[in-house]
Amino acid sequence: MSSFPEFDDRQYEYKQAKEINLREVFQILKRYVWIIILLTVFTTSAAGYYSFATYKPMYQATSRIIIGADASLITTLKVIIQDTTVLEKVVKKLDLPYPPEVLSNKITVGNIENSQVVTITVLDSNPEQAAILANSVAETYQQEIPKIMDFKDVKPLSEAKVNPIPINEDQDKTVMIGFIGGIVIGIGIAFLLDSLNNSVRKEYEVEELLGIPVLGSVSKMKRKNMQKKKKKQTKFEYRSETLGS
Repeated sequence: MSSFPEFDDRQYEYKQAKEINLREVFQILKRYVWIIILLTVFTTSAAGYYSFATYKPMYQATSRIIIGADASLITTLKVIIQDTTVLEKVVKKLDLPYPPEVLSNKITVGNIENSQVVTITVLDSNPEQAAILANSVAETYQQEIPKIMDFKDVKPLSEAKVNPIPINEDQDKTVMIGFIGGIVIGIGIAFLLDSLNNSVRKEYEVEELLGIPVLGSVSKMKRKNMQKKKKKQTKFEYRSETLGS
């Protein structure tokens, strides 16, 4: 026999309440499962359509040059790579249909840490064009920098090559977000609809509401079952009359 009856009672009540809560959650999800499924299908389909309809593959190409200068000067020389003075020459040379400012937005200039190697990376929707732009910017910069700063120690290290693999080919992430979002929204709507429904469905809900135990319940009578019972009763009465005669 336990020496802590009050503790045992509380533990039993807690366990019982936990079971009821889990049962309620399961019943709510079961009752509104069609809403969850419909929303999940809708959001997943919408995310998939959006992902494929708006998808535009982008390609990246990188050329490398060596700038023979100290770190502080390299920082200044890097800025000039994206300056309109250099990029105007590239636009005219390649007869590009956009201004130098647009070309500048396609370019990212960086350098390998603790080295004189500077990278010129171009992002474009055409892989061949990305490589052409990167190489043309590097070549034009090498030609123009002596005129701008009287600096000649710029050497090509490696040309940009065509990369046929887009850098943004992963579309599954958008579809997965749509799928998870549909489930979460569906569950949220299910609990919202249940909270707005004040009808009492289960015996334990009556016990919680009134604070008294339920002695019995009447099962739901369906029209089909009632018609079957009526037919059976009619047949039984007919047989009784036949036997009686």
